[in-house]
Amino acid sequence: MELELRHLRMLCAIAETGSVTRAAARLGLSQPALTVQLRKVEEIVGGELFARSRSGAVPTLLGAQVIARARVVLSEMDGLFGDLRDVRAPGTRLHLGSVHTACVASVVGRVGEALPGRLISLRIEPSAVLLADALARGTLDAALVGMIEGFDVPLRAPVVSRTLIPQHPIFVALPERHRLAGRAEIGLADLRGESWISPPGADDGSLAALRASCRAAGFEPDVRYDAPSGGGHHLVAAGHGVRLVDPTWPAPPGTVVRPLAGEPQVARLVVAWRRDRLSATAASAVYRGLATAFRDHVDDNPVFRRWWDAHPETHPL
Repeated sequence: MELELRHLRMLCAIAETGSVTRAAARLGLSQPALTVQLRKVEEIVGGELFARSRSGAVPTLLGAQVIARARVVLSEMDGLFGDLRDVRAPGTRLHLGSVHTACVASVVGRVGEALPGRLISLRIEPSAVLLADALARGTLDAALVGMIEGFDVPLRAPVVSRTLIPQHPIFVALPERHRLAGRAEIGLADLRGESWISPPGADDGSLAALRASCRAAGFEPDVRYDAPSGGGHHLVAAGHGVRLVDPTWPAPPGTVVRPLAGEPQVARLVVAWRRDRLSATAASAVYRGLATAFRDHVDDNPVFRRWWDAHPETHPL
């Protein structure tokens, strides 16, 4: 038996998931089949690659060395096929995903300008987990993904990423007649007793982050409503609740959008792509297009514009 790329991917999957069982699920194999393959690879390299126990699988010293080299090989192969695919890029379709932020209105146009001749399709999805899964499955080639601080969503090879906005604050939307609507910023503790609308994409940590921040402020949030991305502002305008929001959107009628004091909720925006679909040159073009699209909408919300001007360290490179 000779080592193949699938064996290297198997080793990396075990290392990344910390479990033979979880790696098997990721790769679409049965756990016994993966175990047999692992034993054969260990016979070839001449030693145990993982220390296995009830708590999982941890690379041995030999395993860590093999995995490090496997990642280099896989990275180079992914880059090779990405470059070859790009040779016939004009006229092919780029399947792009994006978190539901104000810049989606400009994404198709700006990325299209950066990649002349490419057809751009766009999937708008508030959940970072679902965007990461679509990238892993190959239904998306690239995506703009929002990740809540402390709740990063893992991106699996051949998906790689580059940070677009390292610090992206989360604001709060209130009814325009709310007792706190006249303030320049809102203390989270002052929202004790309010009814909350669950943030969209709750499976990516946004709901858990909301609960954690409210507990740190001394209260448990009453999350009473669940609404899709962009669908909660009617409840806010009617005075039924408050909601955390992306600050780049203009405040809908009947609402005001304010920063949270001390920025207890922060996200970052990353551009992620499959290296087997996009070359480094094409990925850089997608990054530039998304950066331009984001800048196009900084003025949509004057409150966010003031924050943006005060934080040049967050601007895309």
